[in-house]
Amino acid sequence: MIPIRFALIVAVSALAIAGCAPDTTDKAQAPTDAAVSPPQEVLVFDGVDAIVQWLQEERWWGEVTEEQLRDVPHVVITGIAPGWQTAAQDMPVPQKKEIFYRFMLPLVLHANEMVLDRRARLEQMAGDVTAGNDLADEQLELLRAAAVLLRIRKEEDAERLGGDPAELKAVIDEALYKLDVIPPGLVLGQAAYESGYGTSRFAVQGNALFGQWTFGEGLKPAQQRKNLGDHRIASFDWPFDSVRGYYLNLSSHRAYEDFRQLRAKLRAGGKPLSSLELADGLRSYSERGQAYVDTLKGIIRKNGLDRADNAAFRDEPMRFVITADSEAAAAELREEIETMRTSGELEENIARMRLE
Repeated sequence: MIPIRFALIVAVSALAIAGCAPDTTDKAQAPTDAAVSPPQEVLVFDGVDAIVQWLQEERWWGEVTEEQLRDVPHVVITGIAPGWQTAAQDMPVPQKKEIFYRFMLPLVLHANEMVLDRRARLEQMAGDVTAGNDLADEQLELLRAAAVLLRIRKEEDAERLGGDPAELKAVIDEALYKLDVIPPGLVLGQAAYESGYGTSRFAVQGNALFGQWTFGEGLKPAQQRKNLGDHRIASFDWPFDSVRGYYLNLSSHRAYEDFRQLRAKLRAGGKPLSSLELADGLRSYSERGQAYVDTLKGIIRKNGLDRADNAAFRDEPMRFVITADSEAAAAELREEIETMRTSGELEENIARMRLE
C-alpha cells in the first residue's frame, strides 16, 4: 500500500523540476479557492482488474491508434505497488507490457511538457540578452539553477552570472543545447528494459525505472563489483522523480554527449526527433555498448514504441493514480483522501506542486 499523505508530499518536491530549474512562483499566489482550482481527482485502484477496466473506460487500452496517441489521459501514477511484481508474473506478457506502457507514457509526456516550458523561458532570455535588455531577477535565478543542474557551471560560478551579456548568452545557448525533449518511444523502451516493465526489485522498492547508478546511497545490487566501489542503483520516492533523474542524466552527463549531438543535428536539420535514431547515441548507457543499443532498438521496434514519439495529452486536468494491493487498502486510501480534501490539505499539497 502506498500512503497517500506520503506520496503527495513527496510529489511536491519531485515535480518542482523536470530536467531544469525550480519554479520561482511566490507560494502566496498558489490557488486555493475551489472556484478557481477545481478539486483534484485522485484515482485509487485495488488490483489489475480495476486498472484494466478503467483503462478501457478511458479508451486507453487495446490496439494503439494514431487517434489514441493524440488523446493520452493526463494521469500520473504515484508509486509502484509491491503487489505489481507478483501480479505481473501471473498475467499474460502482452497485458503486463500494455499496463506498463499505458501508465509510463503520461510521465514521459509530462516531463517533455515541462522541458518545453523551460526551453521557452530560456529562449525568451536569449532574446532579451540579444536585444540588450537586462534579465529580471527571476530569470537569472532560473538560469543559475539550470547552469548547475545541466553541469554548465559549478554552483559558485553560476552565482556570479549576470553582469556579462556575452557570458549569459553562452550559458543560455549551452542550456538550450543540453535541455531538450526526449522521444517518448526511447524513454519507454529504456524504462521497460531497465526495470523489467516495473517488476524489478529496484523498481518496486525504489521506483527506479532506468537503472541509474549512484555511490554510497541507493539500493545495493545483489552482486557488487569491488573494482567499481560502492556502486548502487539510485532510488526515488516517486516514479516521476526517476523520470526526472533520467532526463537530467541524458541532458548533462558527459557520457551522453553523442546522444545530445545527434539530437541537436536532427533538430537543426528540421527533422523529427526519432527514438530509433537517437538510440544510437546511448552506447555508453551500458557496458554492453552497441549490443545494448541493438537490444533497445529491438524492443522499440517489436513493441511499436516509436509510434509514441508524436503522442500528446488530451485537454484535461491532471489526475493522480494510486494503486493498492487489496480492496480494504483501497477503501482506506479513499477515506484518507476525502479527509485531506475536506481539511484542504489535499488541495494545498497539489497547489504547491506547481505543475504548470
